[in-house]
Amino acid sequence: MTGLSLNRIWAVLTKEFIQLTRDRLTYAMILAMPLVQLLLFGYAINSDPHHLPTAVLVQDHGPMARSTLAALAGSGYFEITEEAATPAELDQALALGRVQFTITIPADFSRRVVRQDRPQILIEADAADPTATSGALAAAAGLPAEALKRDLVGPLARPGSGPPFEVVVHRRYNPEAISAYNIVPGLLGVILSLTLVMMTSLGVTREYERGTMESLLATPVRPLEVMIGKLAPYVLVGLVQTALILTLGRALFDVPVSGGWGALTLGVLLFIIGSLALGFLISTLARSQLQAMQMSFFYILPSILLSGFMFPFRGMPGWAQAIGTVIPVTHFLRVVRGALLKGLGIGELWPSLGALTVFVLAVSALAMARYRTTLD
Repeated sequence: MTGLSLNRIWAVLTKEFIQLTRDRLTYAMILAMPLVQLLLFGYAINSDPHHLPTAVLVQDHGPMARSTLAALAGSGYFEITEEAATPAELDQALALGRVQFTITIPADFSRRVVRQDRPQILIEADAADPTATSGALAAAAGLPAEALKRDLVGPLARPGSGPPFEVVVHRRYNPEAISAYNIVPGLLGVILSLTLVMMTSLGVTREYERGTMESLLATPVRPLEVMIGKLAPYVLVGLVQTALILTLGRALFDVPVSGGWGALTLGVLLFIIGSLALGFLISTLARSQLQAMQMSFFYILPSILLSGFMFPFRGMPGWAQAIGTVIPVTHFLRVVRGALLKGLGIGELWPSLGALTVFVLAVSALAMARYRTTLD
């Protein structure tokens, strides 16, 4: 047994570097993955979101009410985007997710402040994601002591008499701020993405590597028939995973099920089919199972970080929210959480269901086009 040879080691090392530079996709992933992680964690992720959309119902337009709204906006957490005319409009804006908070100022607010009756204002929060609302509600707790300092001067001053009004907070859809109510429905989208996209891309790419796809290409089977035949078993896998997660979420974590079964079923089917079609598309682009796995992770990582699963969606900057809106997991999570926690139906969730439909059609068309190119 001879000793180590630096020349032989150098030869093998040179060969590996040459092979790495020839595999351009792998080389790009090596450079792109840390860059993407740095940008996402450094700029996009924020666990204490500010400027959250807020709808208000102002029944008193006196100076005290205006000062209170100005103090809310000045806190940096509340951004008034809608002004409702009725309580029903407030409920609808909160349920559909257009706003994170609703604020109601009663008709006699200013008069009761002057009379030292300590009136109440109501703040309702969409607490389906407790992390997104905790900072804003903590800031609202100090509002009564600070909001009217400039108004209650002179004859209206009352030192030592306590706050001039009270803030009543209602946490909707998750009143106890239990994180499992938000995490468990979100896990459904992440797990389906991890398993279905990766299983499909690796499975089809494996057939290319082993040569069995060449035998299939020699048959008169059409591309759409190949795609349907290969993906159909995984649809059942996805449905079994969905049933298992929802059942265990209810049994172990007591995740509420408010209804919305029609929207939930349609959303699950669209997302499963779209994820499988995406995996099939990746298999037509990858030349090895390693590349297929790398490309799958390149899709899954933003899906976890930018969809609102781990971090509040509205806490991200505008450019990150724009990217997150394109990711199908974002819309799937809105469907699942909206159906389970809020009881929303197809009519209320049609924007997200429509986005999932576009995702399925676009990815399926691209996969078919790529597969026909492979046939040629």
